[in-house]
Amino acid sequence: MTQQLTDKYGRNIEYLRLSVTDRCDLRCSYCMPKGFKDFGEPKDWLTFDEIERVIRIFGELGTKRIRLTGGEPLVRKNLPELATRLAKLPGIEDLSLSSNATQLKKQAVPLKQAGITRINVSLDTLRADRFKEITGGGKIEKVIDGLIAAKEAGFQPVKINMVAMRGVNDDEVEDMVEFCIKHDFTLRFIEAMPMGDTGREANKQYIPLSEIHDRLAKKYTLTKANMNGGGPARYVRVDDTELRIGFITPISQHFCDTCNRVRLSVDGTLYLCLGQDDSYPLRELMRAGITDDELKEHIQKAIDLKPEKHEFSEQPGKLVRFMSMTGG
Repeated sequence: MTQQLTDKYGRNIEYLRLSVTDRCDLRCSYCMPKGFKDFGEPKDWLTFDEIERVIRIFGELGTKRIRLTGGEPLVRKNLPELATRLAKLPGIEDLSLSSNATQLKKQAVPLKQAGITRINVSLDTLRADRFKEITGGGKIEKVIDGLIAAKEAGFQPVKINMVAMRGVNDDEVEDMVEFCIKHDFTLRFIEAMPMGDTGREANKQYIPLSEIHDRLAKKYTLTKANMNGGGPARYVRVDDTELRIGFITPISQHFCDTCNRVRLSVDGTLYLCLGQDDSYPLRELMRAGITDDELKEHIQKAIDLKPEKHEFSEQPGKLVRFMSMTGG
């Protein structure tokens, strides 16, 4: 009988975001500061065997959804091999991927064949010059090619995640809606979060998504909608289209009371909350030779550390780590 992993506030932890690398081929301003080079050493990364073991244990504890993240997960060599192994594990019902899509054109088909069914792509602008500025030199053409390749490979849905930033890309909200209608993508807006040094800019650029919703409601007829997935987005549908728009509001309308997820970094550190410092190292324990039962006990101890809520609003400068280090 499958167990259920539950924290001390009664929340069932059924969703794990798994970082397979802390490296990325872009330098998005809100994720990784310019000039950042403090990456982990590959010897400290969890191996595929170690990752498979941890995910198998999480599956036995009732975790059903796994999302591969980074950094940029596609820079980890042989990712389709890992995905194939994870997709076969008992209890894992949903294997998805978050990517910047710059390398997705070549890997879309192998990833689909490996068992990944859904893809989220970070895309904050449709303007080549602005994309280059936000990402530290990236080429938007690679992302568009990757998105089209994912669609042609049969991924459904393909979701675009757009971090709404005042004075940066807020003039492109309607353009992104039309782009997603045209290509049958799902669109999700995300509030900028104040994490580490990059968070100082996030505070300046923050837009409550109620503002974006109200703006769109003046141009489109929006109807409440549901959509499959393990995340916290609240969805609407644009009438007379198939477009679903999700709003992820960690700041203005936080969803801590229903949070069902934890994050495992590439070095084997389990992070219990994106907005708190609570963590639990698993790599050293596994390499010391603990049994599966002992690993389960440590995972439950870690889950017991999961805080009731984040403190982005109360203490916006509290965290010093970056999004790329935590895992998407």
